[in-house]
Amino acid sequence: MVTEVPKEALDKVYEAIEVAKTTGKIRKGTNEATKAIEKGTAKLVVIAKDVTPPELTMHIPLLAEEKNVLCVQVPSKEELGAAAGIDVGTASVVIVQEGESKNLIKEIGQLVKKV
Repeated sequence: MVTEVPKEALDKVYEAIEVAKTTGKIRKGTNEATKAIEKGTAKLVVIAKDVTPPELTMHIPLLAEEKNVLCVQVPSKEELGAAAGIDVGTASVVIVQEGESKNLIKEIGQLVKKV
């Protein structure tokens, strides 16, 4: 299931997206996230909590769990969009090639498992 990110890990999630954006590859949006999970290329899935209607992203945590992909939830789609390098909010972002964010993703996984 989707895990809400503890406050201490929130900055790491945004940092992982920013690092992967420059050194790896990310996909933005619910459709892109869904495709990446289904293809098995997703390394980390991040969805925004303030998406309306929530049905837009409800399927993503289930898919991620099925494919054994780490899926976390952040409070704001605007901040998620900013971390992904776009001027508008986005419901979801997926890291498909970690680049230099590999260790950050591991850290996030460990922090989330503690909760």
